[in-house]
Amino acid sequence: MLQSIKNYSTEKIISLLLSMATSSSNENLARMTYLMELMAKKDYYRERIRWIRQLIRENHPSIEFPRRIIRDLHPNQRDKWISNLAVNHLLSGTNKRKAWADRKGYYPPSTVVISPTMRCNLSCYGCYAGDYDKSLELSRDEIDSILTQMKEMGVYFAVISGGEPFFKEDIFEIFKKHSDMCFLVFTHGGLIDEQMVQRLIEVGNVMPAFSLEGYEEETDERRGPGHFQKVMHAMDLLREAGLSFCGSFTQTSRNTGIITSDQYLDMLIDKGCFALWLFSYVPVGREPDLALMPTPEQRDLMRRRTADFRATKPMVLVDFWNDGPIISGCIAGGRKYFHINANGDIEPCVFCHFAVDNIRRTTLKEALRSPFFMKIRERQGEHENLLRPCMLIDHPEVGREIFHTEGAYPTHRGADEIFTGLSGKMDDYAVSYAEVADKAWEKEFCGKPGRPVKQRCGNET
Repeated sequence: MLQSIKNYSTEKIISLLLSMATSSSNENLARMTYLMELMAKKDYYRERIRWIRQLIRENHPSIEFPRRIIRDLHPNQRDKWISNLAVNHLLSGTNKRKAWADRKGYYPPSTVVISPTMRCNLSCYGCYAGDYDKSLELSRDEIDSILTQMKEMGVYFAVISGGEPFFKEDIFEIFKKHSDMCFLVFTHGGLIDEQMVQRLIEVGNVMPAFSLEGYEEETDERRGPGHFQKVMHAMDLLREAGLSFCGSFTQTSRNTGIITSDQYLDMLIDKGCFALWLFSYVPVGREPDLALMPTPEQRDLMRRRTADFRATKPMVLVDFWNDGPIISGCIAGGRKYFHINANGDIEPCVFCHFAVDNIRRTTLKEALRSPFFMKIRERQGEHENLLRPCMLIDHPEVGREIFHTEGAYPTHRGADEIFTGLSGKMDDYAVSYAEVADKAWEKEFCGKPGRPVKQRCGNET
């Protein structure tokens, strides 16, 4: 009976939210936050909802993101993102994940990255996934099982990577079957045409994220002649259809000046881009090249420019490495996410190509409690400077220790190069970046209001 009442209350709140999703005024957005606050059980989420409400009152540029969802999106996608992401994943899902933690003794991750296929028609230099066998592919039943297990833990948001995900012929059947989830799909964009746009409208629960390197010259240099224009055309098709999409960038030593410029961000906003995902080149995958890594100074510039953009641009930005202070460090190993590759190997991170478990012989909950993942999460808590969270490029000695002591196997040929042949150079990079990051941490984060709890600065305990 109690569960029936809870389900009824949730359905009523969703119904009210969707009925209100016709006006993007600040007053209406604020009303919607009050409804969302009724569903949140964790104090943290209540505080974040109140913080968002304050941003609405201040008319902060970031509020343009939810305003655009209500104002610009096709109703099918708008309603799916409100019901699936805002309610199922962020509100009801959080309550379900907390209940799971109370029963099982560990908190589930916020998402899982799944690579359903390694098929791809590009050969980009430096591709982190370039050394996986391109014939690898998960079956529809295997992906269905992964998503079902995720939802049992309260996880209703999945990231789809690859390979090129849209090469998997039955991918839309998976999106349709799991219509209560939201999917962020990292794609090179070359397969999106009018027919696919119609399929995206029909399912409503998919947001593409287009991989770019910069403008036409930089993108085509890495991805092939004419590719930039294909992506621009795909963006135009989605914008005209009222569908949301993101940009995805790998910062390298070559493109930092472009992706940190206001002009470039403004171009993407004009194209209709809703959000940006920012990554840093890591020497894994196809022909690892340390010269492609952004210098310590370039990495710090990206961090500072991201903060500037968040304060001035009407879009959401997620910086995979530099957001450590926001999310309390590294998120790999099941702390916030993990990766299942197209062979079924359960990897700590999309850039960390080692595993001890595979979905074909273990469950997700067993993998999350494996000594391998538990050791990773244990070591994550040791890092004081959250601007240096990564066990691959910031603390490579930790990565080497874990992967040499926990029975992990490389998930493709050459995956161990970062811990063997490149180990000395990775140590040098970590030391160089520490000189920059430690100064920034002491100056900008230590002793400041809102500094992450349980983190030490200097001699502070």
